Amino acid sequence: MKVIGSAGKEGVAVVYLADFGEGRYAEFVDAYQPGIRQGSKWVLLVSTMFGCPVGCRMCDAGGLFRGNAGVEDIFAQVDYMVRGRYPDGRIPQAQFKIQFARMGEPALNPAVLDVLETFPDRYRAPGFMPSLSTIAPLGSGSFFRRLLRIKKDRYRGGRFQFQFSIHTTDSVLRDRFMPIPKWDFGRMAAYGDEFFEPGDRKIALNFALAHGMPVDPDVLLAHFHPDRFLLKITPLNPTYQAERHGLSSYIDPFREDERYGIVEALKSAGYQVLVSIGEPEENLIGSNCGQYLRKHLEAADRLASGYSYDLRRIPE
Repeated sequence: MKVIGSAGKEGVAVVYLADFGEGRYAEFVDAYQPGIRQGSKWVLLVSTMFGCPVGCRMCDAGGLFRGNAGVEDIFAQVDYMVRGRYPDGRIPQAQFKIQFARMGEPALNPAVLDVLETFPDRYRAPGFMPSLSTIAPLGSGSFFRRLLRIKKDRYRGGRFQFQFSIHTTDSVLRDRFMPIPKWDFGRMAAYGDEFFEPGDRKIALNFALAHGMPVDPDVLLAHFHPDRFLLKITPLNPTYQAERHGLSSYIDPFREDERYGIVEALKSAGYQVLVSIGEPEENLIGSNCGQYLRKHLEAADRLASGYSYDLRRIPE
């Protein structure tokens, strides 16, 4: 792996662009969570693929797909950020989260499971918590069965953050938004019920909510029990793909009032609802979900609402 450039701001987020050879590029992110003291929580986002084959309508990483990242490709991203800050590999943060969410659908890459299984033996990080978000592709049953075993063996007691990305309860729009075969809600709920144990964090159902994408509480209640599932509502971040498909965010990241109609209806249905809004500056950096710095660098017509930080070339 050769890191060729970065963009961002220390204390908010820094995106690294890396060349893995043979036309394979990946990005990874060093970030901090707003409102939390920098020394207490550290968040890294790593890529599990070189590009992504899914092609979600709001994600700039879809399109050109150069294959899965291997175990050492994923660890190389982590090593770069960890060793740059803690050369001895001892990570002192009380909360140290790695999201397997920068580029790629993790459930399509078995190497993610090898990383999860061996990570606690590779680093001294007592606060480590992996975070895995998936659209649950059809045919990935073996991945999820092994993930369940790893979680129960190594990450019990609230030390794993698991999330299904759903985005809407309308099945037709959901298929259009994420255009590959996926588990239906019944299968997701059954797996979640097996995954969840007393003491665990609730499983998140994530909605990067665009205007015109309905979220029906009755549909969710028919499958997902509020005791085991929470709802996470996020803005639809500014991306080239969102602009191309005419998508606009239901959640305004600059609005302080969180009393949105959909949010209130979901709370009234008994769900814990998180309106998750990061630093708006992350959109300008290009570090938020769905953003892909390399897409911006190759664009002829530049997006006005994001990616405004210059790429800093890293000398050889």
